[in-house]
Amino acid sequence: MSALHSVQTILHRMHDTLRRLDLNLLLVFDAVYRRRSVVAAADELAMSPSACSHALGRLRDAWHDELFIRAGAGMQPTPRADLIAEGVAEALGVLSERLGETERFDPASSARTVTFAATDFTAFALLPGIVGRLEKRAPNVRVKVVPSRNRDAQEDLNSGRADFVLGFSDEFHAAAEGIESLDGGEDDYVVVARSRHVRIRAPLSLSAYLAERHVVVAPWPEERSVIDMSLAKLGVARNVAVELPDVMAAPFIVASSDLLITLPRRAARQLAATARVSVYDAPFETPRFTFRIFFQRRNLHSPWHRWMRDQIEAAIQRP
Repeated sequence: MSALHSVQTILHRMHDTLRRLDLNLLLVFDAVYRRRSVVAAADELAMSPSACSHALGRLRDAWHDELFIRAGAGMQPTPRADLIAEGVAEALGVLSERLGETERFDPASSARTVTFAATDFTAFALLPGIVGRLEKRAPNVRVKVVPSRNRDAQEDLNSGRADFVLGFSDEFHAAAEGIESLDGGEDDYVVVARSRHVRIRAPLSLSAYLAERHVVVAPWPEERSVIDMSLAKLGVARNVAVELPDVMAAPFIVASSDLLITLPRRAARQLAATARVSVYDAPFETPRFTFRIFFQRRNLHSPWHRWMRDQIEAAIQRP
């Protein structure tokens, strides 16, 4: 099926009126829907806020719906906007993919910026290999890292904050709809204690684990830890002494106290090299998880994005 026929079919499914709109209006709708802000959408599209507001007015007239209603500092989509948003994104994606095939990406001369959203742990685990590979193959490309806002990656990608999200998936969290991902390898959880801890011996028992106090890393404070969810299945809970927003201080706190921390094995091995700590197998079944590099499906055929995915995949799969 040709790209033009695909777009026509999608537009016909959405609404006859939509076929009479120019492409700029579709871009405005898509940007406002993702950014939830006329000002942010205008900035993304390199147009003035007044021009963006005017375009939004034309969209409202065409669809006979408010589409977006002001809510606090942002714009909340109406049910009609939610209904048509996927079709608009799909139509724009088809055009972008086909037009992108005529573009060329030269990594040796490109000076564009690639933005990753990540927690400090996922950046620590995945970014060194990625940056090392890019430095050799695209020496002028700039890498920017922004804090990951939540686990599902959708907000970071749809808002335009990031091109890729360095994250992970596990049995407690399903992948977000409309998001693709690269597989960065599987890992499990282990327990870390200071070396020569007087009460901790291998093999570590569940009773010994629960008798100690714990450090917890919670990059998303509103979310319950997968370790706590695993313990809840057993009808038990750990005693949390310290809660941290990132992992950087954790090994040094553990090394200078009797507190325990439960971390992914890959992180524990690397942190053991920076502090006087020992690593033990967890005394209960923990969820295995897979490192994931998330991206928008609409970028599947973009030349620069495809090249970047190839480099990321090669970096994270390197033994």
